Amino acid sequence: MAAHSARPTMKPDDLVLLVTRSMPYGKYEGRLIADLPGDYLGWFARKGFPKGEIGRLLALMHEIDHNGLNALLEPLRRNREN
Repeated sequence: MAAHSARPTMKPDDLVLLVTRSMPYGKYEGRLIADLPGDYLGWFARKGFPKGEIGRLLALMHEIDHNGLNALLEPLRRNREN
C-alpha cells in the first residue's frame, strides 16, 4: 500500500495569494500571509493548520519559510507593487 501524503496539493495561484491575501483573524489579522513570522507558522504546524484555503496557504508559507525559500516570493511582491 502506498503512503498517503498529508500535504495539501498546491494550486497554480497559491504563491500569488501568499503576497496578496491577508490573515483573516488572530494575533496577526490583516498581515499578508507572506509576512507572518516563522514562529507563528511553526505554531500552526505543531497545533494543526485550519481547514480550507487559509490552512493550505499557511501550510505552504510554513514550508517556504522553514526551508529558507522566502526569496521565491520577491518577484511576486515586485509585480504586485508595479
